Order: sequence, then structure tokens, then C-alpha cells
Amino acid sequence: MGIANITRYTLLYTNKRIGMHTLYIGVLVGSLRRDSYSRKLANNLAALIPEHVQLNFIDLSELPMYNQDFDDDGTPPNSYTSFRSSLKRCDAVLFVTPEYNRSVPAVLKNAIDIGSRPYGKNIWDGKPGAIISVSPGHLSAFGANHHLRQSMVFLNILPLQQPEAYIGNIKKLLDENGKINNEETILFLKSFVAAFLKWIEQVRK
Repeated sequence: MGIANITRYTLLYTNKRIGMHTLYIGVLVGSLRRDSYSRKLANNLAALIPEHVQLNFIDLSELPMYNQDFDDDGTPPNSYTSFRSSLKRCDAVLFVTPEYNRSVPAVLKNAIDIGSRPYGKNIWDGKPGAIISVSPGHLSAFGANHHLRQSMVFLNILPLQQPEAYIGNIKKLLDENGKINNEETILFLKSFVAAFLKWIEQVRK
């Protein structure tokens, strides 16, 4: 699946509008694994999104590692251009990520770097953002969550501060169909969605 086909990952919720504008949230999942827990959680989160919101799940799998020569020579790959255009259209961005070696997965860091370039054309600038970190262990990908926050500060992504979202022991929270089976977790995710949407509205005023 390439960047050009991200509409296949798009969940449309367009019945209700804020004024004349549907709210678009770009979703970046920091794992390419077929049975990724992060993607399963993101899919569960999508079911909690109200009708006035459109989530755009943006595929990162075909983004080459960032090379400044492409931008300096004026020959960025089509995947760079499509990715940047997709994020530019978004009102906000949601990161759903596992933790690799106490940090952010390379595929997600690469996407962040591509979006921040070329110099002076940072597509992240001023966008409201939020993070959910996911782990089968007890630490809930805390390291990845906070390393990502460091990048958000420099990129001027305006992060939701509370509630922080660390989802640990994810294997126990999913049934055989990938659905969250824990009511307390569902209630928490609902509160997270509500807080994020309120934050987006505050930033956009």
C-alpha cells in the first residue's frame, strides 16, 4: 500500500461539521507490523470518534529514509510529496506508537523528519497533536512517548498534555478480533478522544 492509496485507510465521518469545516486528523502509526498492536488500538480508537471528524490513517511503509539531497536538488520522491501534502491538509495529528529500544521506531522518526523539511517548510508547525503509546509490557512505551514529545517541542506541534495515554499489557486488552475487551480502557480512550477534540478546538480558535 503506497502513500497515493491512503484513502483506503481513511475512515469518513462527515455528517456533522464544525461551522463549514470538517475536522481532519492525521493518524500516524509507528509500526509496520501486520498484526501491530498500535494499529489495532488506533482502529479501536476510530470507533470512538464522533461524526464530525475524519481520521486519515497515513501509510508510512513506502517512505524512503530522509535524504536532504532530494530536496536540495528539487527532486523529492513522490512519496515525500504525497506525505507532506496529506499532512498539510490535516488540522491535527495523532501519533500511536510502540517503543523500540526505549525510543521512537525508525519509521515514525523518519516520517517526522520528512515532514519537517525542506528547511522553512515544516508541515507540523502549529498543529495540535496527541500521543498514545502502546506496549505488551508494563512500562507502556513510556520512553517512546517522551522521546516523541521532545521532537514535538522543536517542531512546534502543540501537544495535548492531559490525559497522558500509556496503554500497557495490550495483549490482555484485545480479544481474538482485535477489539478492546476492557471497559475501563474503553472509558479512558473515550475521555482521551474528548480531551483531544476539545484541545484542537482551543488551538484553532
